[in-house]
Amino acid sequence: MASSEAFDSSSNSPSVPRVNLLTMFRLGLFQMGLSMMSILTLGVLNRVLIKEIAIPATLGSLVLALQAFVAPSRIWFGQISDAKPMWGYHRTAYVWIGAAIFAIAAFLFVQVMWQLDFAVENAGTWVWTTQTIGWTALLSLVFAIYGLALCASGTAFAALLVDVSEEDNRSKVVGVVWSMLMVGIIVGAIISSSLLKQLTPGANIETLQAAVNRLFMIVPALVFGLAIAATLGVEKKYSLYTKRSQVVNREDSITLFKAWEILTASPQTGLFFTFLLVMTISLFMQDPIVELYAADVFNMKYDESTRLNVFYGIGILIAYGVAGFLVVPRLGKRRTAKMGCILVAFSALLLGISGFSANPAFLKLGLVLFGLSTGVLTTAAVSLMLDLTAAEAAGTFIGAWGLAQSISRGLAFVFAGAVLDTGKKLLPSLQLAYGLVFVLEAIGMLVSIWFLNRVNVTEFQTTTKQAIASVLESDLD
Repeated sequence: MASSEAFDSSSNSPSVPRVNLLTMFRLGLFQMGLSMMSILTLGVLNRVLIKEIAIPATLGSLVLALQAFVAPSRIWFGQISDAKPMWGYHRTAYVWIGAAIFAIAAFLFVQVMWQLDFAVENAGTWVWTTQTIGWTALLSLVFAIYGLALCASGTAFAALLVDVSEEDNRSKVVGVVWSMLMVGIIVGAIISSSLLKQLTPGANIETLQAAVNRLFMIVPALVFGLAIAATLGVEKKYSLYTKRSQVVNREDSITLFKAWEILTASPQTGLFFTFLLVMTISLFMQDPIVELYAADVFNMKYDESTRLNVFYGIGILIAYGVAGFLVVPRLGKRRTAKMGCILVAFSALLLGISGFSANPAFLKLGLVLFGLSTGVLTTAAVSLMLDLTAAEAAGTFIGAWGLAQSISRGLAFVFAGAVLDTGKKLLPSLQLAYGLVFVLEAIGMLVSIWFLNRVNVTEFQTTTKQAIASVLESDLD
């Protein structure tokens, strides 16, 4: 948090070393793994479901958005990691268990998807039958489990970043860790495109199944290993949680209900939550449609459309380092976030315009610029998010911010699919249908600035500190 009063002065105790650059990069391995998984779910699965199995884009987007709609569990997972250490750790065990479950669930999802494809083939086309309804329901259940596991591991990991960082190095931690997320996008895109290289549009189902199954065995196993490597020993050596929290010896006093009281004590919480909601919806509306855009408008093959993530990743990777170490320390988090919102809006419009050129080079340039803009915005917004976190309920606050981001990513998926379907029906060309999505994305990004202008970190810290004191006093009474 920004206020020196927010954490006990013992946070600078020599017994707890400051997290170093090498450890920041090691922590980033977890984010690297998450982004590799996102390539599989948002890119490969999205294209297979909508393009090959030919289910409606709205339904396909809704199924893949379920991982986000279970996000209310983030508040509960965050509170549990605050109050209930597992194996002697507040964060690490939750990261590992969640990573194991989502790796297994990802592979199971693919197996259920093939059964749905078989049911669609039996029907001759996509129609609602007993089989398609049943397999779609099971597909949704598996992806919901995948989402719950992501919530558990991701919330605990973000809380760990709060625990091991301080205000003066927080933007650097965010810059390094989130830059590794982009490394994961690049690595994931390269691995995915190489394993799918033999696929061409219209490839037979046996060839498609073999390639996708192999991909979903190799990458999730690798991601689980990265989660272990990223966090092994970090909490024990660098965590400041026990020194900052006023309730370290009475952890059970911060129950979920009391954590909710602290969370909702400041109106600033709602304002920042709304900012995150609108900003993230706008930021990710292009995510589920870019590879479809590449296929429909630019006639790209599987490996070519998957490699587009490399161009986006390069842009955002550069921006994370520059923003975390240079821009945010100079301009401040709020001003950098505003600048990022404007840049993202411009880049989204550029992506929409690229479709009229039918030139893949124009699309790739647009994705590099979109990545640069996203990196600037994300670094500032996440740094601000970690400031708006109380030490005694760090997991709960991180859960709330994660809830805003996850719900909005889910809504972005659904909105993008629905807008695309509507555009294809009402507009005369595919370029205009996809362009409609990019235009709405730009408008939403400008709207988010209005909410950001009303966020006051100092007011949040004061109100939340009073709420924590009130909760602790009520326990003594």
